[in-house]
Amino acid sequence: MPTTPFRLPDGRSLDLSVSGPDGGTPFVMHHGTPGSYHPPRDLERAVHARGMRMVSWSRPGYGDSTRQPGRRVVDVVADTRAVLQGLGAERCVVAGRSGGGPHALACAARLPEAVSVLVIAGIAPYEAEGLDFLAGMGQDNLDEFGATFEGEDALRPYLERQREGLLHVTGSDIIDAMASLLPEVDRRVLTGGLAAELAESFHEALRTGVDGWLDDDLAFVAPWGFALTEVTTPVAVWQGSADLMVPYAHGQWLAAHVPNAEVHLVEGQGHLSVAHSDADTADILDALTAPLA
Repeated sequence: MPTTPFRLPDGRSLDLSVSGPDGGTPFVMHHGTPGSYHPPRDLERAVHARGMRMVSWSRPGYGDSTRQPGRRVVDVVADTRAVLQGLGAERCVVAGRSGGGPHALACAARLPEAVSVLVIAGIAPYEAEGLDFLAGMGQDNLDEFGATFEGEDALRPYLERQREGLLHVTGSDIIDAMASLLPEVDRRVLTGGLAAELAESFHEALRTGVDGWLDDDLAFVAPWGFALTEVTTPVAVWQGSADLMVPYAHGQWLAAHVPNAEVHLVEGQGHLSVAHSDADTADILDALTAPLA
């Protein structure tokens, strides 16, 4: 997929991918953690079919995107606004899955250009009242956040070790690489094209190091820089009850605290399987794009 280095006002560069009809309203996709500009191809085709452009980039520190040390979740808003201005777009739809969820919520709170926002299996704030942040996570995530709480000196060597296993992972062995994080329902969908796409995203994300992954993790457990009470944009929250990466309680907490959220708490679905079917994608995009009519 072709990308373009996009120069930001502060001199940093983002590895930007834009595809679809010229002049189409941007569908801005914030990737997971770790992740990169590679959007899900089925979603990309569905976005194009609705006359929209798929817009995605590797967050700072991933791939060739310039690192932004100490970045907060809210900092994504300025980058998103700069990209939209560069595209000449006055409106957009925003989505985020997993680690992209908090970044999508930041746009719901602080980006007036966003007419609707989608959060799939998104992380809740670490200091969320009444939420046990770690409860229900698979062992790899427990280890990762355990290192995160100790700070960069502990987290960086942990992520470097994890990078060794993901940098060259293939679609055929990705389930083994992520075994502690995958319930059976996710294992069933993590095959074929999806497995290859996830492996490809990992390769690109970690090609130049772990800075983006590290800065994501540190940002998740620090104050995000905005309050959910600021959200006025319509937000759809999707979460599966069998999720071992971002536990069900995170989705339940967001459903209860994102103002006027459209809530889809789905029994039996996991981190990858929730909102994965073609029918779900069609329904989601139809709802998200309704405000553009």
